[in-house]
Amino acid sequence: MATEQFVLEQRRIGPLAVGAQGLGCLGLSEFYGPVAEADALAVIHRALDLGVTLLDTADVYGHGENERLIGRALAGRRDRAVIATKFGVLRPGSGVGTGIRADPAYLRESCEASLRRLGVDHIDLFQLTRADPAVPVEETAGALGELIAAGKIRAYGLSEVSAATLRRAHAVTPVAALQSEWSLWSRDLEEGPLAACRELGIAVLAYAPLGRGFLTGTVRDAGQLGPADFRRIGLPRFEPANLAANLPLADRLVELARERGVTAAQLALAWLHHQGPDVVPIPGTGRLGHLAENAAATRLALTAQELAAIAAAVPADQVHGSRWNAASTAFLNG
Repeated sequence: MATEQFVLEQRRIGPLAVGAQGLGCLGLSEFYGPVAEADALAVIHRALDLGVTLLDTADVYGHGENERLIGRALAGRRDRAVIATKFGVLRPGSGVGTGIRADPAYLRESCEASLRRLGVDHIDLFQLTRADPAVPVEETAGALGELIAAGKIRAYGLSEVSAATLRRAHAVTPVAALQSEWSLWSRDLEEGPLAACRELGIAVLAYAPLGRGFLTGTVRDAGQLGPADFRRIGLPRFEPANLAANLPLADRLVELARERGVTAAQLALAWLHHQGPDVVPIPGTGRLGHLAENAAATRLALTAQELAAIAAAVPADQVHGSRWNAASTAFLNG
């Protein structure tokens, strides 16, 4: 489909109005290979022009550099963007993290540090990356409510937590968003948390909606990925044997997309958009062409028959490999 000029429709995340699709900014700083700063800035600026207003980052992305990048990108443009950042991961080295901390003192420190790096006076959506098993979520939610009252943040969210944890937090301070991995090949969210979100009026931010590139049909061999690409070292689905076994799933999606006259990425994103008006996918990219292609998926209308065919092309029970390694999996569904 054509990627003509247009501005995305808006969706709600608690008190926030955002474009129907956001931009995951992790890859602009690390994990998927280098992106020149000029290119990263151009992607963020073009995203805003398209109505992709939600910019998702975290304090540990690039060890703070991703937040600084967004701060530079938004100089003179702050009122056009909705900044969503995350806290809670302890990441002293180059890995994805060594633990979680969500006590009130730490979250207040994290908020102030993020505000400084971003160069803003408030954060629109402040999210706990994973539940802290050592801190009752009620304590975390209460402290986040205090940040809202103080004007430091406008709303808060949780990420990769169970339905029970969502309800407990929401009872203390209403949760605006649940950020979890959701795509055609990662559908754990549908087994409980999604129903809780809809019961409580919580929006869903779907990260990795393209299966970290797999659903585009372009990742054919682990050898294509750079030596520092974390898909090679932290994600079992991209191990050579699993990737080879998963390729037929991507191939079926590519064929369906070809028949429809769109790309596989657009079809995968459109499938998510059709899951409900409370869903905001946040694909990441460092390329202007991919940004426009992804944004155009918001305008792709699918029939019930097409949606069923898409889901049947990538059955969740036929995916080989866990979505995270054992160490990271231990922090899911807290």
